[in-house]
Amino acid sequence: MTIRLDGRAAIVTGAGNGLGRSHALLMASLGAKVVVNDPGAGVDGRGGSKVADRVVEEIRNLGGDAIANYAGVDDPAGATSMIEQCVESFGKVDILVNNAGILRDKSLLKMELGDFEAVMRVHLTGTVNCTKAAWPHMIGQKYGRIVFTTSGSGILGSYGQSNYGAAKTAMLGLMNCLQIEGAKSNIFVNCICPIAATRMTENLLPKELERYLAPDQVSPAVAWMCSDACTGSGNVIAAGAGYFANLKFFKTEGVQFDPRGPVTADMFADAWSQIDDLSSATLNKGLVFDLTRKLTAMGAL
Repeated sequence: MTIRLDGRAAIVTGAGNGLGRSHALLMASLGAKVVVNDPGAGVDGRGGSKVADRVVEEIRNLGGDAIANYAGVDDPAGATSMIEQCVESFGKVDILVNNAGILRDKSLLKMELGDFEAVMRVHLTGTVNCTKAAWPHMIGQKYGRIVFTTSGSGILGSYGQSNYGAAKTAMLGLMNCLQIEGAKSNIFVNCICPIAATRMTENLLPKELERYLAPDQVSPAVAWMCSDACTGSGNVIAAGAGYFANLKFFKTEGVQFDPRGPVTADMFADAWSQIDDLSSATLNKGLVFDLTRKLTAMGAL
């Protein structure tokens, strides 16, 4: 299969460096017209420079089509401006890759609430701002491909990153709801869970792995999610060093007590080993689905 993005108009946030730059370069090479968004701030979100211009120049030098946008995703007006710029320049917006992010790492004990809120504002609220601005355009044209960026720091945890981890795991809830809302309009929403050596992971990754963790080892999965080859939502693609996997959430078979009688904490404690037994785990289809099945089987429904 040949992946192409010819004729597509794409926006990549935080595309001045690292993963965002890699995503933008690859998508442009596959034929997309790209809005390279980046306010040029440091890893902590402070300061600014026009790093987006450098990436635009790279794309144009390779024969691609790109324009720069310097808005911060945490500003709703800025998010709207980048969508409007894409529509004005390229006639539409087909693809949105929400990649922008910052780090302000500290243990929760030592972290100022302002630093917690700042990280949530860029990662989570920034993703919502951009997606909200693009959504009516995609609804109107009955087409859209949206990528959120999650992280193992949220899914599995990481010391000193409670703000970052909380924001990154929130992407999963946002994706799960929007995949339902967008389905009838051919809008697919998926997540990338990358591991790459970038400014944001400096001194965080094993040194022996860093030489394999170039951002361009992640971007192929993003390009696929943005293409017509991707025909659904709800994927969480782990990617790094040439490795790709689809993360799924499983549920143990568990224990079904009869809800027509009392259920006590002691009953739960006695059944814990069975509740926690992974040997019969299945793909999680939701609690309502499972309750309906189990209660029907026992004659309670």
